[in-house]
Amino acid sequence: MATSTAATLSLHPVPSSSAQTGSTSKTRPVALTRGLTSFCGLKALPSISIDPHNRAGLLRSVNARATFPSQRSTQPIQPRASTFKVAVLGAAGGIGQPLALLLKMSPLISALHLYDIANVKGTVADLNHCNTPARAIDFTGPAELASCLRGVDLVVIPAGVPRKPGMTRDDLFQINAGIVKALVAAVADHAPQAFVHVISNPVNSTVPIAAEVLKQKGVYDPRKLFGVTTLDVVRANTFLAQKKNLRLIDVDVPVVGGHAGATILPLLSKARPSVTLTVDEAEELTARVQNGGTEVVEAKAGAGSATLSMAYAAARFVESSLRALDGDGDVYECVFVQSELTELPFFASRVKIGRHGVEAAISSDLVGLSEFEAKALEALKPELRASIEKGISFVQKQQEAAGVM
Repeated sequence: MATSTAATLSLHPVPSSSAQTGSTSKTRPVALTRGLTSFCGLKALPSISIDPHNRAGLLRSVNARATFPSQRSTQPIQPRASTFKVAVLGAAGGIGQPLALLLKMSPLISALHLYDIANVKGTVADLNHCNTPARAIDFTGPAELASCLRGVDLVVIPAGVPRKPGMTRDDLFQINAGIVKALVAAVADHAPQAFVHVISNPVNSTVPIAAEVLKQKGVYDPRKLFGVTTLDVVRANTFLAQKKNLRLIDVDVPVVGGHAGATILPLLSKARPSVTLTVDEAEELTARVQNGGTEVVEAKAGAGSATLSMAYAAARFVESSLRALDGDGDVYECVFVQSELTELPFFASRVKIGRHGVEAAISSDLVGLSEFEAKALEALKPELRASIEKGISFVQKQQEAAGVM
């Protein structure tokens, strides 16, 4: 680790193509017939055309810029025809409730199936008082899980116990591993074609668990299984913008590796716009992104974990996935998936998402890293490999035990 604050990292600009920046320059105008509104971020806006340079979707930024047409078209533009059914498993929890609210606002969703083991009826009653098109439907307990999943296009899994002060992500493993295993088994039985978004921590282990369960059920499609690491990108964007006094909407930092501690690696050398950081600044920002969850847990002093920012990040990734399902050919996000970018079987990187899931991993993000990033990438691999193997072993041991019994 360098100690001189005078030493600088040479941070090069990346090409302006969406494959490098994760932009969504092909965003279609969100334009509706007169008298209707669309939802952008947290605001209901009149009929507008979204600036393609925004690089945002509906939930990328609450400060989304809009370009109003100079002349109103004489022909009414019809609302988007494609809408989707989304299930949230763990919808009454600390992440599930704000996530459900954000998803209720999406014009891409027609039905929101909300599942939990208790208290979900009240969440749904509350949500359905919001005058947004998506209809929320409650499902309570294992007996109703199959009905919740039938016919859905996308499943989000935030179910599990939250982190508490002094608790590492690994401490969550035994409880959350069993929860994820059971829920993914139900997804395999009742929604085998759906996109599956795993939020439950530790993601470095729960995604391999989900993959093993889907393999056992004979329905594993690696293109459709995602570990949601968007929060790491959201944090990296926010912290870099604050550090360098940048407009947040312009900042895009790819984050690779995993989704726990030192396995999280923000590639500040690939940030857009290009910035110059001292080595100390790069190390400080990297450490803050890696410890963002702990920062929130400690600030809440036992009252919870990073639920609101996680819900926002998850909603952003759901929206990106739905746009891909809807045929948008320019959807790029960082996510933890089965990967061949490194020698590890799973790895978080920027990927292109299409109607059938992951279409390509953006390998160029790993080319031309700073010396600090290159060393950090190699250093994170043993820990990430151990977490992946722990998840796989969990399922295999349970399968062996069931066979013996």
